[in-house]
Amino acid sequence: MSKSLQAIRGMNDILPEQTPVWRYFEGTVSRLLDNYGYKQIRMPIVEFTELFKRSIGEVTDIVEKEMYTFDDRNGDSLTLRPEGTAACVRAVLEHGITGGGQVQKLWYIGPMFRHERPQKGRYRQFHQIGLEVFNLDGPDIDAELIVLTWRLWGELGIRDAVKLELNSLGTSESRARYREALVEYLSAHHDKLDEDSQRRLKTNPLRVLDTKNADTQAVLVDAPKMADYLDDESRAHFEGLKARLDAVGIPYVLNPKLVRGLDYYSKTVFEWVTDKLGAQGTVCAGGRYDGLVEQMGGKPTPGVGFAMGIERLVLLLETLEQIPDEISRQVDVYLCAFGEEAELAGLALAERVRDQLPNLRLQVNAGAGSFKSQFKKADKSGALYALILGDDEMAQQVVGFKPLRGQGEQQSIAWDALAAHLATCVVQG
Repeated sequence: MSKSLQAIRGMNDILPEQTPVWRYFEGTVSRLLDNYGYKQIRMPIVEFTELFKRSIGEVTDIVEKEMYTFDDRNGDSLTLRPEGTAACVRAVLEHGITGGGQVQKLWYIGPMFRHERPQKGRYRQFHQIGLEVFNLDGPDIDAELIVLTWRLWGELGIRDAVKLELNSLGTSESRARYREALVEYLSAHHDKLDEDSQRRLKTNPLRVLDTKNADTQAVLVDAPKMADYLDDESRAHFEGLKARLDAVGIPYVLNPKLVRGLDYYSKTVFEWVTDKLGAQGTVCAGGRYDGLVEQMGGKPTPGVGFAMGIERLVLLLETLEQIPDEISRQVDVYLCAFGEEAELAGLALAERVRDQLPNLRLQVNAGAGSFKSQFKKADKSGALYALILGDDEMAQQVVGFKPLRGQGEQQSIAWDALAAHLATCVVQG
């Protein structure tokens, strides 16, 4: 017997009972971004591998271990995108939309791919919403990105479950000075470092700072601090960011070990973290990457952005039970019709109601069935009300209106008054 077909490990189906929460989350975010003046951009999920090597860095874990890379029929090396910033930078460069200092405030949504060990909240195909802003170099736009996420957490009801961590990585020059001091210190304690940190010491020493190994963390207690190597410009930028967050009243924690896993960051880096999801605590992260556009062949262009993980935030909403009751209900009204004449009338009546109430979620029974079977389907749909069309209703040109989720007697509503009645009971109630 042939093996049954299954999804690839770490790449999951999102089933119909799960999608309402996703749509609620995505809709909340997209409305908020519209209100802040961000415009959506959509990029391909496959890019030339060189794009990620040049942007993320060849000695990062993502490029070395995690990318899905393959040769196509032309012999070109292609990669399923592991993150969105590099692809967005490629797009704005290719289409010239940041030329001449044009400010662009962009957002995107879609799947990303990394070959990691699958675990709860961490998958090989995962979904992100990302924001990227180009040609604004002050701390005000850094602050705006953080402020709008703070507002989002409030709208979703999860503010008390997340914490903001901040750091500054300075310019490439100040970071190089810090890297030299850090390597010198860690080299003197080489034997106390875990094996992975010993490898990173030679390739990407700043990543040693975010190790989870307890012995290496103990070594890092007395390690040089990035703050002591910041240049004056970066220090002023960071102070400006903190002043704006203080003005709005957003609490934050300074984390000198926060470096992010990508080579292109400079100055501001930040993470929103939670302790409600176990080991997968980061739900949103980003920072400034002023040198990335030039590194990828463009003119010097300041940039800043972040990405949030949809799976983790949906999981957080579910864990905290912050999903509105109406989200799980996908049907407001279910129309039951008995007999061919009633089915024809019901179809026409349903379309008239939809014309007048375009936001009403009205499902018409399909497949006929007895009175009992249709009402069973109406109840299973989660609808608040059932509409009934039978011989008696057809003769009087009324429809039976029966509450399914609360008290109230069945009543008869004239066809031409149905939309107004539903507007009172459902759309406004």
